[in-house]
Amino acid sequence: MAPTHLIQQKGSSSSSLLFVAVIIVALLLCLPDTCLCFNPKLLNYSASKYSSAADWSPAGATWYGSPNGAGSNGGACGYGDGVAQTPFSSLVSAGGPSLFSSGEGCGACYQVKCSQNEACSGNPVTVVITDECPGCVSEATHFDLSGTSFGAMAISGQADKLRNAGVLQIQYRRVECNYPGTKLAFHVDPGSNDNYFSTLVEYEDGDGDLRGVELKAGSGSEWQKMDESWGAVWKFNSGSKLQGPLSLRLTAKDSGKTLVASNVIPAGWTPDRLIDQLSTLIPS
Repeated sequence: MAPTHLIQQKGSSSSSLLFVAVIIVALLLCLPDTCLCFNPKLLNYSASKYSSAADWSPAGATWYGSPNGAGSNGGACGYGDGVAQTPFSSLVSAGGPSLFSSGEGCGACYQVKCSQNEACSGNPVTVVITDECPGCVSEATHFDLSGTSFGAMAISGQADKLRNAGVLQIQYRRVECNYPGTKLAFHVDPGSNDNYFSTLVEYEDGDGDLRGVELKAGSGSEWQKMDESWGAVWKFNSGSKLQGPLSLRLTAKDSGKTLVASNVIPAGWTPDRLIDQLSTLIPS
C-alpha cells in the first residue's frame, strides 16, 4: 500500500467540483447534465506517433485507494466519478509533478509495466493521468496508480501479491489515447453565465493532454485565451455579455496540434439545461 501521506493528498480538489463529468459513450447519448457531444470522425491521429519507436524509461510506482478501485473519486483533474467508468474503467493514475505538469498532464496516456517482482507479468498496461501526487518526488517520474492499475501489471491471479509490494520500480512510455467509440465532451460548469464561461474538457482520443483552450464568441474572428482554472477545467471571464454561438479551439500540450469545435455552444445557451448538439471537430 502506498504511504499514508501520499493517499491523503489525492482528490482534495474534487470537493470543489460544481458539475458532473459524464463520459460519452458510442451510441452518442448524453446523461442528464450540461454537456456537449462530438463526432470524432476527423480525429485522425497516427497510432504510432508516440509508441512505435519510443524507448521505455524508468519510473517509480505506488498505489492508493481501494485495491480494486480508481484511486480517488475524480481527483485533481476534475473528471469526477468518470474515472471509474468507461472508458477510463479505473485504469488511471495520479502523477508526480513531472507527469501532472500543473494540470496540463491531465488526460495523457502512458503504458506501464514491471518485471522486478515475481508477481509482475511484464505486460504493458495503459493508464490515464487523472490526479496529482505532489509528494511523489522520490524519482524524476512517479506514478501513484489506482489499485486496479497496479494490480493489472501482475500475472493473472497474483494482483493482491503485487499490491502487497507497495512500491515498485517500473518502466513507462507515452502512448496515444485510444477510446474506440468514445466521444470528446465538454461539460459546462453550472456557475457559467452571460459574462463568465467555465467548462471541463474531456479531450480523450489522440494526444489526451492540453496546453491551451481558446474561445471565440459570435461571428467575431478573434480567438481569446481561456485560463486554466484547475486540472482539466478552463474558464473565461469576458467582463461583458458573451454573444453566442461560442466556438472552442483546443491545443495539445506536446504535439501542438489544434482542434476547432465551431459554434459548438449555440446562441441562447444556458448552463442549467441539457445542451445536446452533435458537431464535427475540424483540425485547423
